[in-house]
Amino acid sequence: MSLGADHPLTERMGALRAQGIHSILTTFTDLHGVPKGKLVPLEALPDAVATGAGFAGPSIWGTGLPRRGARSEYFGRVVPESLRPLPFMPGVAHAVCDGFAGGEPLDTCSRQVLKHQLARLRQRGWTLHVGIEPEFFLMKQDAQGRWGVADADDRLDKPSYDLQAIHRNFGFLDDMRRHLTALGFELQQMDHEDAIGQYEINYRHDEALAAADRYQLFKLTAHAVAQQHGATFSCMPKPLAGAPGSGLHFHISLTDAQGRAVMADPVGALGLSTAGHRFAAGLLHHADALAALCAPTVNSYKRLASSASASGTTWSPVWKTVGDNNRTCLVRTVAGRIEWRLPDPSCNVYAALAATLAAGLDGMHRELPVVQPCDEDLYQRLASGQAMPPRLPRDLYEALAALRSDAILRDDLGEAFCEQFLALKRAEWDAYAQQVSDWELTRYV
Repeated sequence: MSLGADHPLTERMGALRAQGIHSILTTFTDLHGVPKGKLVPLEALPDAVATGAGFAGPSIWGTGLPRRGARSEYFGRVVPESLRPLPFMPGVAHAVCDGFAGGEPLDTCSRQVLKHQLARLRQRGWTLHVGIEPEFFLMKQDAQGRWGVADADDRLDKPSYDLQAIHRNFGFLDDMRRHLTALGFELQQMDHEDAIGQYEINYRHDEALAAADRYQLFKLTAHAVAQQHGATFSCMPKPLAGAPGSGLHFHISLTDAQGRAVMADPVGALGLSTAGHRFAAGLLHHADALAALCAPTVNSYKRLASSASASGTTWSPVWKTVGDNNRTCLVRTVAGRIEWRLPDPSCNVYAALAATLAAGLDGMHRELPVVQPCDEDLYQRLASGQAMPPRLPRDLYEALAALRSDAILRDDLGEAFCEQFLALKRAEWDAYAQQVSDWELTRYV
């Protein structure tokens, strides 16, 4: 594809070339939420924008594409505004891609699924803003292949905010700071979290699609930087028994065409407007099905367990409740926004956001009744033996069954996408169910 000298993409290519860029890392996200892609020469960028970088469709998890015919090819069309040099890959610029097949948007592409939900929102004149909070572990294998935390000296009983661990791992954290800043992230804080080997890096919120793209770029960066420091960046929700797991909390707000908050009301209960309460009600109404997409692995439900923690604190959002700055609730309200505490870092962030928005909009559309706020520590209530609010599914099998039976959510997300997701995750559950663990051997042999 030839471009004129004054074409915006020609100018962009010239600017990249002046920065020493020779290749584009064209990336898409598979159904598991893992960034995938290939390197293409900078000169091939016009074709990658117009037609897309080509991939064998059946080689990608969850596309549902056949092995033959025009629709066997997956084309990742580069989003030009996403282009930015990668500081940890000299000479290479990163690009986000949308999935296409047969010249049409691919309905099993999770980024396309999120774009469809955001188009529904734009019909109302609204914009979704999301702040994503990445929690993660730095892990390492020993000589016997057993996994443990990368920092052998990270072993405090209550390691939250441990400054010695920050000092020991400052090389990793500072490289993350440098690279993320170069990539346009507006960093807010970095800290050691509640489990040994666990960290959180916070950065500024964004419009929903940009926020999802940014999180995928965060993961790409963290994997590279951790490897440079002899560690593995892990999105596993619960790698350590008896310790807190990692969440991927979504801070959600809506604005109208004039930039006014849709879900906030300073004088309303919980600081929410009627629309905000109905959005929260939609999340809780569809919570069981949302669990499949927001907590999509077998391991996710080790995190979503009302268990004690070695650190003395657990934030596991087990019960389907809403509360004012209450971290024991599934929905926490704070400063006129909603914190959705169900997602974990093993999710496909595009799919999780799309499902979250669909559920909230359903609550608004059907005017679901306001949920009675919870103003107590639910873990203290559990310890006292009182009756508890309804809880989330206890395992992936239950969550998949809930998604399978949630006709509203499936219709909103699209049957093609949901069928691919359910088939892949059913196979994952079946594979897990056939394993025999060390715990079982110790207990039953």
